[in-house]
Amino acid sequence: MSPRTTNRPGDGIDATVRVEILDRLSAVEAEHDVTVLYACESGSRAWGFASPDSDYDIRFLYVHRPEWYLSFDVERRRDVIECPIEGDIDCSGWDLRKALYLFSRTNGALLEWLHSPIRYVERGDAADSLRRLAARGFNATALCYHYSHMARRNARENLFQDTVRLKKYLYALRPLLAIRHIEGGHGLPPVRFAELVDAVAPAETRPAIATLLRKKRATSETGRGEPIPELNRFVEAEFDRHDGAFSGMGRPDLSNSEATRAQLNAVFRQAILPGKVPES
Repeated sequence: MSPRTTNRPGDGIDATVRVEILDRLSAVEAEHDVTVLYACESGSRAWGFASPDSDYDIRFLYVHRPEWYLSFDVERRRDVIECPIEGDIDCSGWDLRKALYLFSRTNGALLEWLHSPIRYVERGDAADSLRRLAARGFNATALCYHYSHMARRNARENLFQDTVRLKKYLYALRPLLAIRHIEGGHGLPPVRFAELVDAVAPAETRPAIATLLRKKRATSETGRGEPIPELNRFVEAEFDRHDGAFSGMGRPDLSNSEATRAQLNAVFRQAILPGKVPES
């Protein structure tokens, strides 16, 4: 499979950095004897509120050679690649088999990777096939649970203090707005924070959010500021409104559907045997 790389002038990634990232991914392929199917930016750069000193958080999906999967103990084999952080590039990835299992559990991180607006590599149809499946098959309850847990953790640990790390406000606000997006029947939440704000943020919060974004983009990752009462009120009101609605419900497994299992198996087989498996 030849790489299909994206080079979008408007994505904010310097051309020199992009080349370094692609070189790093090529080194991963050589060292681990894998093929990177998909690589993207995650975290603050994908969300659209990077600080001047933000890292590049590269996440990727990969496959081994077909024979790697033909082992009685394949479940015990390592299915994650974690690269040493070099400079400001943090790079790690999941084997496609692991990713497909997590997809069947409506894994929020994976869904965001797939829909990242900053993509470095895309080979074959695996990522695009999963995007199409996600659009019509994600479990709303599981995704709301994911975002609720993320928001509560960040708020509890960071917001209600004398000074606040600015990025932690965004780490709490973004998942809360994602929940509102899902509850409103708008489908998967957009990855870009600004799109979420435009879609579902209450009018009374928008001036404070706009000010917060300007400060975050101009300060370091560790930048702090005073608490923002309007945003604290919104966060607390959303927690009260949810009142544990997403807890204790487990995580519905989409692979309980025979049709979904067949589709995920087709994605897997096409990825490890490109051009050799008839499409179902």
